[in-house]
Amino acid sequence: MAKPRRPAPGQPPEVPAGWQPRARNRAQLLELVERLPTEPGVYVMRDRKGRVVYVGKARRLRQRVRQYFNGSDTRLFVPTLSKVLGDIEAIVTSNEKEAMLLENNLIKTHQPRFNVKLRDDKQYLVLRLDARARWPRLEVVRNTRHDGASYFGPYHSASSARHTLRVVNRHFKLRTCTDFVLAHRKRPCLQFQIDRCPAPCVREVDEQVYADQVRDVGLFLAGRHGELVTGLEARMAAAAEALEFETAARIRDQLRAIETTLQRQDVVGTGDLDQDVVGMYREGGNVEFVVLHVRAGKLLGTQRYPEKGMELPDAEVLSSFLSAYYDEAPLVPDELLLPFALAEDDADPLAAWLSERRGKKVAIKVPARGDRKKLVHLAERNAASNFATRRSKRDDADSALGSLRSRLRLSRLPRRIECYDVSHTQGSEPVASMVVFVDGEADKQAYRHFKVKGLERPTGGEGPSGGLSQGDWQNDDFRSMYEVLTRRLRRAVEDDDWALPDLIVIDGGKGQLGRVIAAMQDMGVALGDEGVDLISLAKERRLAVTPSKQGLARLREHAAPTAAQDRGPAPAAPGAALADYVVETADLTDDFTVKPERVFIPGAKDAIVLAHGSSELYLLTRLRDEAHRFAITHHRKRRAKRSLVSVLDGIKGVGPSTKRGLIKHFGSVKAIKAATVEELCAVSGVGQKLAEAIHAALR
Repeated sequence: MAKPRRPAPGQPPEVPAGWQPRARNRAQLLELVERLPTEPGVYVMRDRKGRVVYVGKARRLRQRVRQYFNGSDTRLFVPTLSKVLGDIEAIVTSNEKEAMLLENNLIKTHQPRFNVKLRDDKQYLVLRLDARARWPRLEVVRNTRHDGASYFGPYHSASSARHTLRVVNRHFKLRTCTDFVLAHRKRPCLQFQIDRCPAPCVREVDEQVYADQVRDVGLFLAGRHGELVTGLEARMAAAAEALEFETAARIRDQLRAIETTLQRQDVVGTGDLDQDVVGMYREGGNVEFVVLHVRAGKLLGTQRYPEKGMELPDAEVLSSFLSAYYDEAPLVPDELLLPFALAEDDADPLAAWLSERRGKKVAIKVPARGDRKKLVHLAERNAASNFATRRSKRDDADSALGSLRSRLRLSRLPRRIECYDVSHTQGSEPVASMVVFVDGEADKQAYRHFKVKGLERPTGGEGPSGGLSQGDWQNDDFRSMYEVLTRRLRRAVEDDDWALPDLIVIDGGKGQLGRVIAAMQDMGVALGDEGVDLISLAKERRLAVTPSKQGLARLREHAAPTAAQDRGPAPAAPGAALADYVVETADLTDDFTVKPERVFIPGAKDAIVLAHGSSELYLLTRLRDEAHRFAITHHRKRRAKRSLVSVLDGIKGVGPSTKRGLIKHFGSVKAIKAATVEELCAVSGVGQKLAEAIHAALR
């Protein structure tokens, strides 16, 4: 494949002239996959319009790409690939490192939808010191070169780099003029007059003394401060012993100034290595990266990179970021600290490439404890803080809500969303929760609890007809959800303060959705434009898969598209959709497959699978998890209160008013059990005898 031409800024990459998709369905895609080579290289996925949507690298191309279609790759954007892909191209490389470099170049060129597109950061600044020059000087540059000079940094801003340069010029007497000025100056400049330069341009200067200053600057910038201070102290003592008191005094003043400067630097580690520490924070498709530059335990600076629209798993997003970042970084550290592990196919080539760039081995670590773990935690805190500071909540909410509306075919932008969940313990103390999100954020003042009262018992059932009292058994989540939504919708009809939301979300599958639709019909509330949108969210599940490899292969062959299927769908047998899913996604090497989180909408046969890491899925799962938390918290409180009342019920002489007094006074059964007889007597209606009885019974 010819090397693609990079598009103009702001323009999408060009589609090859005359391009046509080689695959229009899953079967044709699988044929393309089986023709891929087995060598290392890069694969390029194009949609049916010819646009590059994903670029990846692999140690064995065919095996890696095959994983997208056999169920072993559980990333939730993968099921959408067979619906949008029109071609898969491969570029063979000599090794994995070359594949990584080519992948990075292609991502920059095509800017695929599913890859990290790291924005170019023009804030890289480094300090350059060439000790081979006769009179070396320290200068600020933007790029490093393999020229034998020493480079220090990077610095995240010009002010930070120039501040360091001023500190060096103040305490170490090196020239600051350019080579041209040095060669043509006729008299000393102001720097000589203020005692910050020995003026080698026009005066005789001891080259050894100047070389010592150059060495000290290198130690200072490299973070080897202990070695620097020790060397200065030795030279000061030698000068004093030689009765060169002016020299000794000058070194003493320099030493004090340097020690004062070092005390102001942030000490975040104890090692003497150059380290880059990466932190990552994510909310849906929005990701914030932070890179801390630590040199010999000193934090020299940080760099921040926001990314949007990321739908890949964390490990792959991080790998793409690192490849793009170090392709532009001026310096490579001794050690790279990460918040979590990369895939083996990513970690090994990255380490080899970084080691080659640095000229010696670079270690990539995921620390579990100690100072390195603290550094990673610091980077993650910075990433979370930057994310909160940088992002526009309104813009993020509008983007996520707009995507949700488009993806789920909602009738309106869901500004107000209500989510419901039911909680009980084997039918006892059933409760339900209603949580409310407005513009993508929780509105806790609008949260509500519902006590599930129970529906009428069937004819012939035990006990009286009519509603079950709260606390009796109600082990039917479908009926509980129907009751709760009926009560909520009735309030919307009767009370203006309970106006309908834009969207109702139910925790569950098709069964739960059907009960809520029935409740809406019974209450005369329309679906869609004239009423309210409705969806249900089913949790991710693992499905057991037991057929043999040969059996699965035969089933897949039987399920392959035929001409008859093109004429229209045949009536589905009971359970056919689930069986088809298992056949299509089962991994031939494992005994289970993952059924991702699915969204069901009224009137649609098949569930919608939202992309993993997408902002819309992140919003819905936050909503669902908050509803579950709110419901189970209320259920536990009621269960604990019932347990407390049950314990007191068994004590002779403790009636309803005494129970209420004890509960109000102590608040929990634990506190009542821990109370002394004298403390129990402090409760109204509890005398000495009764207090002793309660104390004995609870112990």
